[in-house]
Amino acid sequence: MNLPLDPMMLLSVVNMNLRDRYPSLAEFCAAENVDQADLKKRLAAIDYYYEADSNQFRLCSLTVQR
Repeated sequence: MNLPLDPMMLLSVVNMNLRDRYPSLAEFCAAENVDQADLKKRLAAIDYYYEADSNQFRLCSLTVQR
């Protein structure tokens, strides 16, 4: 699968596939020939991290309130 270079488009495509087609990130990566570590790194750069319980990448909620 040719994944988008834009991080927000990447997020959208990956989460859509996880929601609609694959029960886990590992299965998505295996079926689509995607390097899982690279994908996680690219999405971590915009503060999105994979949550297995929800099977999606979610925004890190560790923000400091002042």
